[in-house]
Amino acid sequence: SRPLDPVYPVLFVDAIHVKVRDGQVRNMPFYVVLGVTVGGERDILGIWAGGEGGEGARFWLGVFAELKNRGVQDVLIAVCDGLKGLPEAITTTWERTVVQQCVVHLIRNSFRYAGRQHRDAIAKALRPIYTAPSEAAAKDRFAEFAAEWGQRYPAIVRLWET
Repeated sequence: SRPLDPVYPVLFVDAIHVKVRDGQVRNMPFYVVLGVTVGGERDILGIWAGGEGGEGARFWLGVFAELKNRGVQDVLIAVCDGLKGLPEAITTTWERTVVQQCVVHLIRNSFRYAGRQHRDAIAKALRPIYTAPSEAAAKDRFAEFAAEWGQRYPAIVRLWET
């Protein structure tokens, strides 16, 4: 409950799953919010235990309200997975924050639309996009990916366009 910086250029929200013994052993999610300070240092802003049924907008609004009450006035970019209610809670708390899906989760979501036999090739074709040295280069690599895979997997192309 320590005071936090007023501005974090980047905020990462992710989960770690821990085996918890509570009468029985089960996996339980713990959500970590990590902020990158204006000076470039990483700062763990908090860890919250998740429930069994998944977390929705109310849970995330509570997390971000707590961060705001501790002093976080602005976040430029938030990187997270697409958990239900999470992107909406971020933009409700900090209206101008750009929400970006984590690359790992974006790749995993891409595989939901791909046949098993193509997953390795798709992963290889996506890599030049997210490792590109500039935005222009990434757009060029994406155009190449779309030309190669867009006919077969238009849902993957749409996913990466957003």
